[in-house]
Amino acid sequence: MDEETRIRLEAAAFRGLVEHLQQRTDVQNIDLMNLAGFCRNCLSKWYLAAAQEEGATMDYDIAREIVYGMTYDEWKRDHQYEATEEQKATFEETKPLHAAISGHHRS
Repeated sequence: MDEETRIRLEAAAFRGLVEHLQQRTDVQNIDLMNLAGFCRNCLSKWYLAAAQEEGATMDYDIAREIVYGMTYDEWKRDHQYEATEEQKATFEETKPLHAAISGHHRS
């Protein structure tokens, strides 16, 4: 597969993931972190890192709005619930498995 096609496919897969997460507002970020080791905020940070790598002007709030489909404050107000003690404990237990957000890495 040529690089241009690969990049288009990766972009389409990313858009599909973002759209799915925007539709699944019932899924809390802490649950994503506990199960998969990443969440909407991680995607936002990866997006921001990629934008900065390309020299695009962007900040974290803009990146989060792209991923959440609304401002982060709106999302928290409308969809975020207080984490249970069990969720918090699982979060701490799974911390070593959480995504490292050090920037965008090309393969």
